[in-house]
Formats: sequence, C-alpha cells, structure tokens
Amino acid sequence: MLTGAGAAALASTLPRGASAANSLPVEAPVHVGAVGLRSRDAEALAAWYNAAVGLQEISRDGATIWLGAGGTPLLALTEVDGLALAGPQEAGLFHTAFLLPSRRDLAQWIAMAIDQRLPVSGTADHRVSEAIYLTDPEGNGVEIYADRPQETWTWVDGEVQMGTYALDVDGIMGALGLLPPLWRGAPAGTCIGHVHLKVGDATRAGRWWRDTMGFDAVSTRDDAVFLSTGGYHHHVAVNEWVSAGAGRRSEHETGLDFVELQSRDAATGGLFEDDWGTRIRLV
Repeated sequence: MLTGAGAAALASTLPRGASAANSLPVEAPVHVGAVGLRSRDAEALAAWYNAAVGLQEISRDGATIWLGAGGTPLLALTEVDGLALAGPQEAGLFHTAFLLPSRRDLAQWIAMAIDQRLPVSGTADHRVSEAIYLTDPEGNGVEIYADRPQETWTWVDGEVQMGTYALDVDGIMGALGLLPPLWRGAPAGTCIGHVHLKVGDATRAGRWWRDTMGFDAVSTRDDAVFLSTGGYHHHVAVNEWVSAGAGRRSEHETGLDFVELQSRDAATGGLFEDDWGTRIRLV
C-alpha cells in the first residue's frame, strides 16, 4: 500500500468519495451483488456456468436457479418459455465480469480452460486488471478477471487510466510457482466485479447512472462510459459499440433480466429502470 506523500498524491486524483483504502469492488459504497438472466434452458445454462466459470448451485426458486461461489449467490438464471435469442445489436448485457480473488486463482482458471479446451472470445490486459472473455451458449458475454494491485492503478484528473493490451499469460501462470494447477471451481471471495451494458446512447446512459444512481464517471469516451463508487476502476460500464441507436429491448428475448446493486447505506433501496429496459435493484 502507498503511504505518506505517495498516498496523498493518489488521493488527490481519485473521484469524489473515493480513497485508496476502499478500492475493492465489494468495499465500495455501492457495488454489484448479483445479475439475473432470462434463459431458454436454465438447466443447460447452469451446467455451462458450473463447468466454465466454476459457479455452484446455491438454491432454486420456481423457474430460477441461483448460482454462486463460497455460498454467496451471484447469478440467477430464470427459464421463460418461448424466448427468442436476443440479437447482438440490441441493448442489454455486454458481459458479466466475475472477479477472482487473486492472480493465482486466474492462473488456476486458465489451466482448467486449457485442459478443457474451453473456447474464449478474447483476452486483455487493461492496466487495472487482467481479463479473459467468453460467450455463454445463449450469447451472453462473460469476463473472468483478476485485478492488479490497486496501488498500481493510475488516476489523472479523476479518471482511471485503462486500455487494452496483450495479456501476459506466461506471467499469470508464473503465479502458480512450483505448485501444479488445481481448479476446484470459483473460490470463496469470487464476486461480480462489474457489469458491462449495451445501450443505444452511451452519453445519455452515463448521465443516467450519475444523476439517478449516484455513480462517478471514472473514464469517459464518446462511445462508452465507465462508472464506479468509492474509487474502484469500474462497477458499471455502458457502451454503444454494436448497439448505437438501439431502443428498449423486448421482454420476450433471452439476456439480461436484472442487475442487483448492494448499498452500504441501509436507508437506500428501490427499483430503477433505464431507458433501455434494464432493471436495477438497489438493496
């Protein structure tokens, strides 16, 4: 951790309400607790998330299967009859990002993915994190990632410096040391670090998350806005990369059902909905 002048310099660049001490996603004032998906076949989708992500079944509630890690529910899969597969250019979920507790856990996951020949759709070093991307059988994006140490994140004028660079897979695997890889599923402490949404207008969506939900914009582009609370690199992102101009999505298609946010303020709470039909539960 930074101390003295280094800590003071870092704190002066963080967004409002942030500190270097609360930059882990679940330590923020508001963070993502769970994500819900509408599914054509919840059983098959649950089996995929178990095999590919390592989530375990937590409970069942009617047509909904809850999956999670370490006993903590993270993902709700609700089967709905007659759903059509959502098209890639429609608003909705870009990806759910599952944050593993350590770089070593990411190495364990990579070893499993190689052994199982798990198809991946991309990899990236984002400066603040190291990530691998997948697509589930119903077209929902998934990110598996580990954060870099928060003291290595760079903030300039309240914006975190991120990017997309080649992933150092060999370096990650080096975190295993001399021990053989042993993946036993998503370990306790795994959480949803962030949710990335497709919207029709990123600027308007970013404004809604700031004005309605109270998030800080921590990285802003014309076609994407990254937002957080408490100085995390981002809990929510909105982009229009493939969905520019999209309207509200249909209730009769697969994809995002809800995003559950957890607040440390017991007085807050409620149900919200953005312009594209994304339902937000604040609990």
